[in-house]
Amino acid sequence: MDLAQRTVLVTGGAIRVGRAIVEAAAARGARVAFTYRNSGGPAAALAADLTQQGTTVRAVRCDQRDPEAIRAAVSEVETALGPVDVLVNSAAMFERTPFAEATLEDWDAHLETNLRGPWLLSQAVGPGMRARGCGAIVNLVDIAAERPYPAYLPYCASKAGLVALTRGLARVLAPEVRVNGIAIGTVLWPEDYPDAAKAATLSRTPLRRTGTPGDVAEAVVYLVERAEFVTGAILPLDGGRSLT
Repeated sequence: MDLAQRTVLVTGGAIRVGRAIVEAAAARGARVAFTYRNSGGPAAALAADLTQQGTTVRAVRCDQRDPEAIRAAVSEVETALGPVDVLVNSAAMFERTPFAEATLEDWDAHLETNLRGPWLLSQAVGPGMRARGCGAIVNLVDIAAERPYPAYLPYCASKAGLVALTRGLARVLAPEVRVNGIAIGTVLWPEDYPDAAKAATLSRTPLRRTGTPGDVAEAVVYLVERAEFVTGAILPLDGGRSLT
């Protein structure tokens, strides 16, 4: 699938990894929509920059914890840019939740944002993709789905669920729609991450470095444009860290 003149929806696309994916899709000639929750300033700036470059773009505020907001966002995007051809589920909640301190609200917020949100978005755009005979969904998962971080269990559980959802959707939406995931390692450090912890992480990474948001964006482009015989796959993008 050539991204040129396709409608691409990237959730959480105003900053960080999501922004790199939005910019990569725009560079390939796509019509790009992206959602944001709290990053209104960066969202407006990105939309203005892309518009100036000649990209047809739509920024939509959407809280993935709200099913009605998801449905409204998809409707707004498809009214403005046309039916969604490619969905990239990038938006995620990632907060420290030590076992003894985690609350039901912590659990619900992570599951609603990271798992139920992609489910509802796929449900909103998948049937249209099938009816048109072509489409692609890429879910950003995490190596922590297989190797959970002890202080982030609600997050890890949500990403493990997203792995299962990716594989299930690949079967449900085949053969018209390909659904794949990218299991990301460290591409951006969390804020205030200690230097000692960074060194320990790199020591367990065979390539001895972090990745970049651009690496993730290139993997998305590969899965959409060039991996025509790939569906239900989880591509590791972690510098080999999951091997150790």
